[in-house]
Formats: sequence, C-alpha cells, structure tokens
Amino acid sequence: MIAHEPETCNAMTTLLLKNIRCLATMDEGRRELSDAWILVRDRKIAALGAADELPPDLDPDRIIDLSNHIALPGLINTHHHMFQCLTRALAQQSELFDWLQYLYPVWSGLRSEHVYTAAKLAMAELLLAGCTTASDHHYIFPNDVELEDEIRAAQETGIRFHASRGAMSLGESDGGLPPDHLVEREADILRDTRRLIETWHDPEPQSMLRIVVAPTSPFSVTVDLMRESAAMARAYGVSMHTHLAENVKDINYSREQFGMDPGRYAEGVGWVGDDVWHAHCVQLNAQEIGLFARTGTGVCHCPSSNMRLASGIAPIRQMLDQGVKVGLGVDGSASNDSGHLLGEARQAMLLQRALGDPAGLSAREALELATLGGASVLGRDDIGCLASGMSADIIAFRLDQISLAGALHDPVAALVFCQPPAVDLSIINGRIIVEDGSLLSVDAPSLVERHNQLSAQLIRGEA
Repeated sequence: MIAHEPETCNAMTTLLLKNIRCLATMDEGRRELSDAWILVRDRKIAALGAADELPPDLDPDRIIDLSNHIALPGLINTHHHMFQCLTRALAQQSELFDWLQYLYPVWSGLRSEHVYTAAKLAMAELLLAGCTTASDHHYIFPNDVELEDEIRAAQETGIRFHASRGAMSLGESDGGLPPDHLVEREADILRDTRRLIETWHDPEPQSMLRIVVAPTSPFSVTVDLMRESAAMARAYGVSMHTHLAENVKDINYSREQFGMDPGRYAEGVGWVGDDVWHAHCVQLNAQEIGLFARTGTGVCHCPSSNMRLASGIAPIRQMLDQGVKVGLGVDGSASNDSGHLLGEARQAMLLQRALGDPAGLSAREALELATLGGASVLGRDDIGCLASGMSADIIAFRLDQISLAGALHDPVAALVFCQPPAVDLSIINGRIIVEDGSLLSVDAPSLVERHNQLSAQLIRGEA
C-alpha cells in the first residue's frame, strides 16, 4: 500500500513558473539564473532556463509569475522527532541524558492521537518554512501508538516522507537509559519493522514514502538489535538511521560499555556505509570522520538542538573537507524547539564561524546542506536540485520583505544571513502545497487548538 496524494491540493498536468527573479538551481554547475522559468509536467521538472530560452509554443495548464521571488529546491529535513512538538520548552536547562530522563515519563502517556496530531503540526511547520521532504525518527511506542499515525499525517499534508521505525530495547535495569516500561521486545521490534517495510516502503523514483530502519541509540538498544536491524535493512534495500556521538556522556557510555568510541562501535555492528546516516555526530574524532568519508556514511547536523542541550559544535568543516555526506535536521521540537530548516542552515553557518574562522561555512554551502546534502544523506537522486527530470519539489520566497531589505544584491545569501522567512510558494511532486504563504492541505487553526489541548493533557499526566 502506497501513500495517497492529499485531496485538498490541486493537481495539474503542466505548470509554468515564469519571470523568476532569482533561481538557485543547486544543479551540477550550481547555476543561479535571473529572469528564469521552470516548466513542470507530470510531477517532474520538464525544463528550465533563462528567459531567452523559453519556448514560445508552451500552453501550460497554469502560469505563476515569480518576478518578485527567489526560487530554489525544496529543503530536506533529515532528522526530527515530531511527537516532541507536544512537549516544547520543558527541561530547559538540561543536557541530553538528564533531558531524556525528565521527558521519558511524560512521553509514556502518548497515544495514537497525540502522535498523529503532533506529526501533522510538525509537518505543517516544516512546510511553511520551505521543507518539502522530511525524515522523522519515531522511537517510542506506548499504548496504541503505531508508525501509521505519522504516515497518515504525511499523506494528508502532502510532504515527501521518510518514516523511520525507531526502537528502544535496553531498559535501565539492563544498563540502558530508558525506563524499563518504555522498551520493547526485540522480536516485536523486528517483526513490526518488517511489516512496515512490506506494507509501506516505496523504493521507486519520485517516491512519496519510504521506511527507514532506525534503532534509537547505543544507550537504548542492544548490540544484537543493531546487527539484526542492519541485516534486515540490507535484505530489503532500505536505509538505516540512528543517533551517534551526540555529547560527552554519549562518548563515555560507548567507551564504558563497548570499549571503543562510537564510530568504531558503529563500524563493528555494521552501521557504516552509503545506506546509513547518523544524527548529530558532535563528538566524532578525526579517525571517525575519515571512516565515514571512506565508507560513504552520512551525517545529519542539528545545530540548534546541539546548542540547546549544550552538546557542542559538530566538526562540519572537517567533515565536508574530507567528503563526508552531510545534511541538516531540525531535531526534536522538545530540544530545538522549532522546525525551520532555513534557520538551521543559518545556525550551521554561524556555528562553524564561531570556532574562529569567518569563512568556516559560506551561505551557499549552508543551503547546499539543506538541499543536495539532505538528498545525498537520504540516498535520493531525484530531489535536492532543480534540473530536467528531477522531482518537481520547488519553493519560492518573496523578496519584498522587511527582513531581506538591503540584501537583494545577493538574494541567495540573503536567505541564510538574514532572518529566515516563511515560504510563499511550495510545490511538492508537482502539487501546490503552499500558495501566497497559506498552507492548502491543513486547517491550521483547528490543528493548533487540538494540539494544544493534547499537549496540556500530556504534560499534566491526564492523557
């Protein structure tokens, strides 16, 4: 069974975006075109170019004038915990392990409606910020929660979705971090993961839904589960994702429990390769960065979360210089606490400069992390840039905003250096999802109202 398109979003055969003031293609030549156009046909980009290359005989179903816009590929979020939208701004002065131990008891009250509603709200937030593809790492399954709760939200909002089946199997009594009542039996985890892949995973180009195998972290699952999950993922040809080397306590746990640093642990359990990406990697050392580069292992950089939890600054410049695949993630909305991927691109740029090099990461490199980098990390070659034959995932921002005034001599850099704006137009898989700044697939006021009700009940322990 494959995800349906959202009924509320308008479908068309051909769409022409014309008079685009600035088009940042992120293609192989990183072309940036003025007065440009894009032709969308059958949910793919049919052609694009400068105004003098526009064929005169086009007869599209619809034309949209973007003479006051910058357009670029849809942004790609490679790590999130959408259920955490329900518990923002809690444990405000805690590092990772203390933060988790504070929140585990709250999250034990989660039910299906909580996860569905939080995912839909998180997706709406991402869509309004220009994100067109998102991967979510859901790892907690109390009560009646299933991964389908998030899949249904993705179908309804119209976002391109990589649903990661996370898991916790190592409770406190066995040396793990999660409380015993929140862990699952490993046989049940593997069985459900297999079911999800066989039911929902679509490996085809332009796929709107893929399943990811994703045991949560070295301190919440066993070595056996890591190995068996890797074997299952590779048997089915699906991607693998987990957390790694997030902070100093994470490093110490790996050394005490496994006698090695996290990168070597990942290698030992089969978790390196071009089908794997790890979240955070704040504390990777030079040898581990080299290992990831040699094996094609990807990294999701979550700068705001890493700052919020005092985890440190990930060595992104060194990773890029050695050829490691790097994407961006907003991470959980209880550790960020927002879902604006352009904001993450800005933070990524500024954090690398905070280490002492004003050229540590450029604005264009930061945008590349949010587009091409994310596509590479997710193992996709059909999104991340604008070129003929690519999926029609296109976003546009208005350039006549107060926050961008004075920076229009370089509108591409302005998106990163200036206050991150809301998206004005978003097209996903050839369908218009956001138009004139309004999200077409979601009744936002009703969603926010219900989300806040569920959040209050959960935090008070009334769920």
